[in-house]
Amino acid sequence: MRRRLTEIQRDILTLFIAFILTLAGACAPSPTPPSSETATPLPSPTFPPSPTPTLAPTSTPETPAPIRPRYTLTAILNYPLHSLNVQERITYIHTAEETLDEVWLVVDALLYPGAFEMDSLQSIRGPALTNIRQERTWIKAELDSPLRKGETLELDLTYRLSLPARVAQEGLRPQVFGWSERQTNLVDWYAYLPPYIPGQGWLAHPPGYYGEHQVYEWSDFKVNLQITGEPENLTIAASAPESRQGEWRQYFLEGARTFALSLSPSFVHTTRQAGAVTLHSYAFPYHKTAGERVLNTAAQALDLYSRLFSPYPHEHLAVVEADFLDGMEYDGLFFLSYGFYNLDNGTPAQYLVALTAHETAHQWFYGVVGNDQALQPWLDEALCTYAEKLYYETYAPEALTWWWEARVNYYQPRGYVDDSIYNPHGEAQPYRAYRDAVYLNGAVFLEELRKQIGDEAFFDFLRMYVNENRGKIASAQDFFRILRQTTRAPLQPLLERFFQNVP
Repeated sequence: MRRRLTEIQRDILTLFIAFILTLAGACAPSPTPPSSETATPLPSPTFPPSPTPTLAPTSTPETPAPIRPRYTLTAILNYPLHSLNVQERITYIHTAEETLDEVWLVVDALLYPGAFEMDSLQSIRGPALTNIRQERTWIKAELDSPLRKGETLELDLTYRLSLPARVAQEGLRPQVFGWSERQTNLVDWYAYLPPYIPGQGWLAHPPGYYGEHQVYEWSDFKVNLQITGEPENLTIAASAPESRQGEWRQYFLEGARTFALSLSPSFVHTTRQAGAVTLHSYAFPYHKTAGERVLNTAAQALDLYSRLFSPYPHEHLAVVEADFLDGMEYDGLFFLSYGFYNLDNGTPAQYLVALTAHETAHQWFYGVVGNDQALQPWLDEALCTYAEKLYYETYAPEALTWWWEARVNYYQPRGYVDDSIYNPHGEAQPYRAYRDAVYLNGAVFLEELRKQIGDEAFFDFLRMYVNENRGKIASAQDFFRILRQTTRAPLQPLLERFFQNVP
């Protein structure tokens, strides 16, 4: 999710409301930072066996895990020069009946001029690559012979990243990837395979002016990181627990959409245990108390959503204070803007608490269950917004009225829930129209659905939706199909009020 805190501050001054929800606009190129040093060969340390998370049994039998892409990333970060030398290996097993003649890689670093420079790309197993070319934020290559079902393609890449300096620009989406004086963020920093859809091909979208355009396959990650020029007291937040092997930091994450890191010499790091999960808070020094509140909220939300949807699939979750005006989710890690920490009022009736609950819910609706974030963003954003309401019902019922009024009703949300990030809306404030429809009216829809079919059917539906789509890319068709299996209530009038396309 994306939010602009300039709008929050404006509404605070004019309407005396504590906080507002915001999203963000387009992903804009930032000024090019100093070039990285000449790439040097990177060592390839041996990884120990990757741990497999243990999931508690659920009432719904799980389908066999899909054959997942595997990413092995070995990177050397020159911290003072903001440059990264990367060796990457991608292992892909083709599962579609149709043969594959071309491979696509998504490289979001190509959004930033001078940020990505590829030294080599080759196939070391399977068909050789020909006609390698760059188009927008994609690298495409033809295969010299077809890849058939069950066959493996293994790619080796070496490239250099010159991390962009983050520059806030009014009206444009805040930038997560890159560096500032206080924080370096490695998000969507590696080349990755988009999902392959039989009959359609590789599912990859261009960026929009707001929202997220990426679609991720459930994958496995092995990451080795070495840092040169490391500042004193550098602390690293990551999507998975860290282990050390000499000068190398190692991370392992299985069954995830993304792997992210955030580095800062200013973080105050605190932890809390929530069952088998270790929660980590990374806050700036003057927000220690707010960081503890975030940690407590995330622990409560984690327990609640594990009971309502399905067990949390990892052993680790990091909550990172961001020095950009934004909030954003990744597997095992999410960011919350410093602006929300600045406005901490010590009560549940505030956006710091609401958005912590929201971002925690993304570990299920985005992480466990994927979706097309460009064309069907409501499948994660509406559900995560409504998950905030579930949090307040359970842990802070005294603030539930505040949540409805300040978070939803104040904006008088309208518009079809199944909007895309590309719809210009024909209004003076297209971002707000998108947010009000997808996030807020999406929450209104889910509340009315719950009232119509009853709590038992509603929560049975959510559990079934999560468990049937675990590790998959869910669609609106999946959502409505499972919903109709869960209840005999007449749904069509309700669905037609909120959706422009009802399968």
